[in-house]
Amino acid sequence: MKIQLSTFEDVPAIIAIINDAKEYLASQKIDQWQNGYPNTEQVANDIKNNESYVVINDENEVIATAMFTTKPEPTYKIIDGNWNIDENEKYGVVHRMAIKKEFREFGLATFMFHEFHIHLLEKNVKSLKIDTHEKNLGMQALIKKLGYTYCGIIYTNYHAKRVAFEKVIS
Repeated sequence: MKIQLSTFEDVPAIIAIINDAKEYLASQKIDQWQNGYPNTEQVANDIKNNESYVVINDENEVIATAMFTTKPEPTYKIIDGNWNIDENEKYGVVHRMAIKKEFREFGLATFMFHEFHIHLLEKNVKSLKIDTHEKNLGMQALIKKLGYTYCGIIYTNYHAKRVAFEKVIS
């Protein structure tokens, strides 16, 4: 199993995983990702910006995906709360993380977070930030287990309320 930058050839597999995640969220009565986002255009943009990652298993199958960057997230400038690290410090961001449904219980999200933490340590970046829907208790439980702390509420560029977390990487 390895994590790598996505290619345009990965887009159909990534979209299939995201669509499965959309169905799963809807089945949990969570309206996250129910408005046409994320979509093929967003994934292609992430790939173009070298911010889209996939996890590949030993059969060379795409089994998970995430967007990861160290570019500032505009929606994180305003938070009803406080980030752990000063706003002007460089930080990492994770968005659009999804696991292929057949592989959801294999610890792939933890694996991806671990790989992103290593990447940040190598670049001397002090924290990783993430936001999720307030009803997405599964993601919240995972990130809390990984040492993330609740920092407050942010609003997406389409005005959706999200709970925001950050982990100081040391």
